[in-house]
Amino acid sequence: MRALNTAATGMQAQQLNVEVIANNIANMNTTGFKRQRAEFEDMLYQNVEKMGVSSSDANTIVPTGVQVGAGVKAGAVYRVTEQGNISQSGNPYDLAIQGDGYFIVQLPDGRDAYTRAGNFSINADGQIVTHEGYVVSPGISVPTDATSVSINAQGVVSAIPADGSTPQDIGAFEMARFVNPPGLDAIGDNLFLETAASGTANRGQPGAVGFGTLEQGYLETSNVNAVTEISDLITAQRAYEMNSKVITTTDQMLQTMTNLR
Repeated sequence: MRALNTAATGMQAQQLNVEVIANNIANMNTTGFKRQRAEFEDMLYQNVEKMGVSSSDANTIVPTGVQVGAGVKAGAVYRVTEQGNISQSGNPYDLAIQGDGYFIVQLPDGRDAYTRAGNFSINADGQIVTHEGYVVSPGISVPTDATSVSINAQGVVSAIPADGSTPQDIGAFEMARFVNPPGLDAIGDNLFLETAASGTANRGQPGAVGFGTLEQGYLETSNVNAVTEISDLITAQRAYEMNSKVITTTDQMLQTMTNLR
């Protein structure tokens, strides 16, 4: 009874599907979150009768053959990197990216991480940091006597001194782009690491060719669509139930066989 194992693979696949959807729903309000989508592929087939072989001495050919599949398996969990909505936050250090690119974050171990979440603040030294206290590249420090800070679309940071004199440029944000953003390794805290699948980070300034621009005082919201996720959840639930029904039916067939006299 192959159906038992085949249906079991279907239940396992839909369990993964529900777990991915649950993570999307849980992160509906996570700044800069990108939803994921489970993708599946069929497993190996058993050739009961191979197509294309000769079926007689007259060289007649089997047109279709008989192949029985072994079920389904997870192929990938793809991250959908489409733009999220832009929401006003009121924090002058919050930044939203309009377009392609990631902020570069300096981890304590010296590695560079990347994020779309621009909910920044300043630390005791005046440096612009993430909510975990990690410095945002290239390490911009706001003077202690600055009364306000402005950040333009190209990422240039200007501070207005307490005496009200001409604003001074104190640095500019850097951004990174990747050939394959879904290939980045998510490590939590809205951070990603470069991998061989993502390709090497291509650095540049906001607003440069291929790079997005910045919006001060705004944040990019999650790109999760609640209606779509609930619809997908119902579909996954029904698929799980149908696979469990196959197992129940197969069990009944086996029971009928064992009751033969």
